[in-house]
Order: sequence, then structure tokens, then C-alpha cells
Amino acid sequence: MEDSELITLYEQRDESVFELVSQKYGKYAHFIADNILGDTRDSEECVDDAYLALWNSIPPHRPESLKAYLARLTRNIAFDALRKISAAKRGGDSVSQALDELTECAGGTPPEEELDAKQLRELINGFAASLEKKQRIAFVKRYWYMCPPKQIAEDLGMSVNAVNVMLHRTREQLKVFIRKAGYDV
Repeated sequence: MEDSELITLYEQRDESVFELVSQKYGKYAHFIADNILGDTRDSEECVDDAYLALWNSIPPHRPESLKAYLARLTRNIAFDALRKISAAKRGGDSVSQALDELTECAGGTPPEEELDAKQLRELINGFAASLEKKQRIAFVKRYWYMCPPKQIAEDLGMSVNAVNVMLHRTREQLKVFIRKAGYDV
């Protein structure tokens, strides 16, 4: 079933859309939530909350890509859940490390606070588009999907060290890219 048909079902308040979206995008949403939360039960709850958020936001919104919209909702809900979980225990988990790595590129201020969301999205998209394919895949897997370097290394057929070096160099390139865009890093 096409996204436009699924969105129409949301607009008609047809509850069968939950199962249809789960069949089409469930694994994708769980992949995102699992990488951020690292706990199957928390991820399941997060994905269920994302499905409910879809239900509550369509209408009035009519996203161009249901997959991208669900991914954004899932990430936001997973990060909210992670903040709640991390409030009690601070640790060196992969997601915190990934966010800390990106924070270094924005001069110690989280990127979403330094730039408004639209500017940040455009800047990062432009940067990612300028990368070589393997570098872009590693960058997106690490900083969008929050995959640990070990998983990226397995996916790309590289050593973990090579992935870490590539990501470090990519972050350095991002710093330069952000500076050239006129932002103080």
C-alpha cells in the first residue's frame, strides 16, 4: 500500500492503518528505536508511542513521506525516553557518545540549540551530500540511526578502528563546513 493511501486512512480515522503501517515500517521504526534505546521493551513502547503520534498528527499534517515522518517521530520519542532513562544513570553508552561527538563540532553547544532546526537540517544535508558514498553511509548510520561503530564496521566490511578514524575525519570536515557557513565553532 502506498503512503498516500495510508495517510488517507489516517485522515478517515480508520484504525486498520495501525496494522498496515506496522507491517510496512515496523522493522524500520524498531531499528531506529533499538539503536537509540538499546532495550527491546523500551523500543517497543517508543514505536507504539510513535504510531499514536502519527494518529494524533494526521490530520492536520499530511507528510510527503510517511516513512521519514515516522522515523522523525520515533527518533524524537526515543531521545525523550533516553533523556528520562539517563537522568537517573549517566553512562558512556553509544548514543551519548555519538551526540557528544557531534556537539564537539558546534563549539560545546548542542547543534539544535546553536542553529535553528531548519538551518541545521539544510547544513547537515548539504554536508552529507558532499561526502563520498562510504563516508556518507557511515556518517548517517552513526549520527541518524545511532549505530555503534562496531555495527557500521560490520556493515561496511571495515575494521572498527578504520570506522572510528573515518568518523573522526568526517567530524573535522563538518567543523570546517560549519565554519564556512558562517557559524562560530
